[in-house]
Amino acid sequence: MSSTIEDQAVVEDYLDRTERERIASYEAFLRIPSVSAIPSYLDDCRRAAEFVADDLGASGIEHVEVADTTGHPVVYGDWLHAGEDKPTVVVYGHYDVQPPDPLDEWELAPFEPLVRDGRILARGAADDKGQIHMHLRATEALMRTRGGFPVNVRFVFEGDEESDSAHLEAWLEANRSRMAADLAVISDTGFFEGNLPSITLSLRGLMYAQIDVVGPSQDLHSGGFGGTVENPANALATIIAGLKGPDGRITIPGFYDDVVPLSDADRAALAELPFDEETYRSTTATVPALVGETGWTTLERKGARPTLDVNGIWGGFQGEGAKTIIPARAHAKISCRLVASQDPDRIYELFREHVIRIAPPGVQVTVTYLGGGKPSLTPIDHPATRAAATAIEATFGRPPVFIRDGGSIPVCSSFEEILGLPVVLLGFANPDDNAHAPNESMVLANYEGGIRTIVRLWDELAALGRNGLR
Repeated sequence: MSSTIEDQAVVEDYLDRTERERIASYEAFLRIPSVSAIPSYLDDCRRAAEFVADDLGASGIEHVEVADTTGHPVVYGDWLHAGEDKPTVVVYGHYDVQPPDPLDEWELAPFEPLVRDGRILARGAADDKGQIHMHLRATEALMRTRGGFPVNVRFVFEGDEESDSAHLEAWLEANRSRMAADLAVISDTGFFEGNLPSITLSLRGLMYAQIDVVGPSQDLHSGGFGGTVENPANALATIIAGLKGPDGRITIPGFYDDVVPLSDADRAALAELPFDEETYRSTTATVPALVGETGWTTLERKGARPTLDVNGIWGGFQGEGAKTIIPARAHAKISCRLVASQDPDRIYELFREHVIRIAPPGVQVTVTYLGGGKPSLTPIDHPATRAAATAIEATFGRPPVFIRDGGSIPVCSSFEEILGLPVVLLGFANPDDNAHAPNESMVLANYEGGIRTIVRLWDELAALGRNGLR
């Protein structure tokens, strides 16, 4: 199926005529509180999966199913009639969302969409329901105006990404032959600072662990036992202080061994991005200063260097007033963002060994692995990357910038390692979307432009043909 300027005009006309219905559907999707991490939302996650499946089926996508997993369902559907000489593309997104807390900081209820000032506000508006919805509407537009796609397409939408995508990995393993394709397109990233159209070339991986420090069998009087037994909270503080040096460098032996160094060209490309550090600092609720590993720029630290952060710490008395105790236990959750070619399992072992090694005597220390994902890197000169850049420029009127994102999308490495597919990260979220925070939003111009870019990408990939992607 070939595409012409007239074909594109017909699609554009259809989208112009159906804007009201499109926004109503978007809002209906956002009203479903599909929070994957909280068991009480189990039925809502299934309801979100069924919403997506019904939408795909109504557009004419075939073999649509809501496939059960050990977690939340995977939604699958395909349309494979473009011909063997045309590429087969896997389209991925996730319908689950982060918990909405703190509720009192939302302008409106988090699952009651609010359209205002060219944005739509709701949990999931950008991450990632909004971007799934772009693909649903691009699909509808193509099926209604052309009767099909210029490429072969497989849709895979999961409901566990905000946890760790482990259930999707098992599903992919079990469906290897069914998932045969030439390319994966993931729409779960965003634009650069200033809302500049972008293509993300790399994502960091993740290692997540918990440290539990146990001392006495119960809280002790600090007057009677202070200075004679190790305080688990003090011990935990000692451990955490021993994980990084004053230069911001992680002190775990072997931690940096597998890091792929940035080339001079990589560093030059990052330096050329229109990035204003003061503006970036001000968007973080005006922290006093930007800090990080010595010897690297803010952009390099943000997307191309590994990190270690304490995500939560607790133990001992936390009520009002004073209670002079030595707590029986203390705990911390710690994550590491990883870069190519760091392996989360190996990093966990290095982390665990180091924590045990530096722990003070007099306490029992346990380190538990809570999950992880591998980093991803797509070459800037890959034909699919260039096709995506052409589609973005045709829609938004300027070529995209190429960026490295500090976040993690575990399924990237799954597509690469399990299915052997190159990945194009084609996302449209505005950089001030407040993903994972109150008042998450999607700029509607990004949403509308995203739909049109997706349609153009399929045409660009069809023009390349299967051989052009190799």
